[in-house]
Amino acid sequence: MVFLLGVAGCDPPVAVLSAEVESAPVTPAPEETPPFDPEKLAEKLTGIQPQWPDNSFPKPPRRRGIDCARIRCVALTFDDGPGELTGRLLDILAGHQARATFFVLGRMVAEDRGENLRRMVTEGHEVGNHTWNHLPLAQLSEKALRYELTSTQKIVRRLAGIKMTMMRPPYGATNKRVAAAAAREGLAQILWNVDTLDWRDRNTSLVTQRATQATPGSIVLMHDIHATTIDAVPAILDRFAQQGYAFVTLSELYGVGRLVPGRGYTSLGDGKRGIASSEIP
Repeated sequence: MVFLLGVAGCDPPVAVLSAEVESAPVTPAPEETPPFDPEKLAEKLTGIQPQWPDNSFPKPPRRRGIDCARIRCVALTFDDGPGELTGRLLDILAGHQARATFFVLGRMVAEDRGENLRRMVTEGHEVGNHTWNHLPLAQLSEKALRYELTSTQKIVRRLAGIKMTMMRPPYGATNKRVAAAAAREGLAQILWNVDTLDWRDRNTSLVTQRATQATPGSIVLMHDIHATTIDAVPAILDRFAQQGYAFVTLSELYGVGRLVPGRGYTSLGDGKRGIASSEIP
């Protein structure tokens, strides 16, 4: 779980990496960009031309008037998709009239040909950048770091007509260079304060138990590539609904346009200011 640590008289709060980071295998960082352009790849896959706005792109539903300072809100977030299970998850969310935020991988978007991506937009979910290859950004060269973010921005824009305004660094691993790169792309850094550890413990009951420990304003980390996680979502939604929670996107949690590019956010409790890049180690 990511916490903010700070003691009076000590250094400013810093982001502490989750257990997912500490135990995850480190993939060697590529120094060169892959030999393809994501825009050309997207066009080859779908034939969609880069013209925005385009009536062929999905239109999101009207914004909801939700004030998370006044009502109980929880932001459910799903990483690493879209995958073969994402459609079932979207069905479950639709059945509960719940909205979530999906941090997508560029290569998975390409493989999916944008189908689930466009459905996410149509049904009012939010889409964020989770890089192209899920590499530890803090270990990459400037060139590779830039590619991981920009390539995913490009293919999502090409296939769904939207410009993402937030990103989640893989493994929660960030530093000042990552913060600066995110800021250049206009992306706020979204971390979390409730980690279900669903990637480690493929146990539906455990995932449900951990997710429902969230408090108002929490950001819950899950992954839509694990069947055990998808199986847990109905119970998670039911339990939160019984407690009067609203299921919101991250923009709804913080307020549209209030997330600052480059800054890090772990929950509404960290304040709408977030963690400035100068405070990230």
